[in-house]
Amino acid sequence: MEQLMKDFFLFLSKNKALNAAAKKWGLRFGANRFVSGETIDEAIKKVRELNQKGLVCTLDHLGEFVFSTEEANESADYCIKTLEAIHKSGVDCNLSLKMTSLGLDISRELCMTNMRRILDYAKNHGNIFVRIDMEDYAHKNITLEILHELLQDYDNVGTVIQAYLYDSAADIEGVKEKKVNLRLVKGAYKESPEVAFPNKADVDENYKKIIKQHLLNGCYAAVATHDDVIIDYVKKLEKEYNIPRTQFEFQMLYGIRVQSQIDLAREGYKMRVYVPYGSDWYGYFMRRLAERPANVAFVLKGMFTK
Repeated sequence: MEQLMKDFFLFLSKNKALNAAAKKWGLRFGANRFVSGETIDEAIKKVRELNQKGLVCTLDHLGEFVFSTEEANESADYCIKTLEAIHKSGVDCNLSLKMTSLGLDISRELCMTNMRRILDYAKNHGNIFVRIDMEDYAHKNITLEILHELLQDYDNVGTVIQAYLYDSAADIEGVKEKKVNLRLVKGAYKESPEVAFPNKADVDENYKKIIKQHLLNGCYAAVATHDDVIIDYVKKLEKEYNIPRTQFEFQMLYGIRVQSQIDLAREGYKMRVYVPYGSDWYGYFMRRLAERPANVAFVLKGMFTK
């Protein structure tokens, strides 16, 4: 049943008609538990509150289903507006983005133009770090190719490696020499067993493997997980291999395991909260519902108590 629900919500996440309708609904029915707001001012306010609790942040202006050059450029403009708000407010925050929202599916050249525009602004306004989010497997190789090209000119950019893919370890070795800051995750997209581990136990083991691999390569690891087993594993690696806490951080999603985030920060670990905002929240929200049945129960409860 859990797998059926996951597949159902992942299917819904790609529904363009529902995505368009969601923009009109606003953050109703529990979505505001996982999305910080629709405007940059709302998002910065939440980031400042999290900073005051000892947490650092990453802002992501949500956006999917970009079909035109104009939409791609508008999405890039929002990224720059987000960087401007981070710089002016002085909050401790990075930026995360999806290259499909910058026109990757329209043309590589358009995407690269927007990426360079964003990275130039980030570099010249506090050298803010920009994370290229990893999307589905179909976009993996081109994402890594673009990253390698950008690393020739920028030191404030990194990406994501997903543990459920068979070739994640090889991809980490591919960026080893450039000491890339990587976010390591289990993976949230539905992929074929030809490219991804179908069993959760195998994903978990591969996740541990790539965390250890990246840390022992001497590179910075952002371990994005809500799993206590993985968190404890990282702490064990820290002690066993004398890994400095300046070489890694934990990351969790906004609205999930809030007390655990605070507890890790109080233990002296860098704890980063991924804070999404924007009106195009539907796809992100559906993927959060797909991850945990408890999230669905929360939303249903919210719907019937309004």
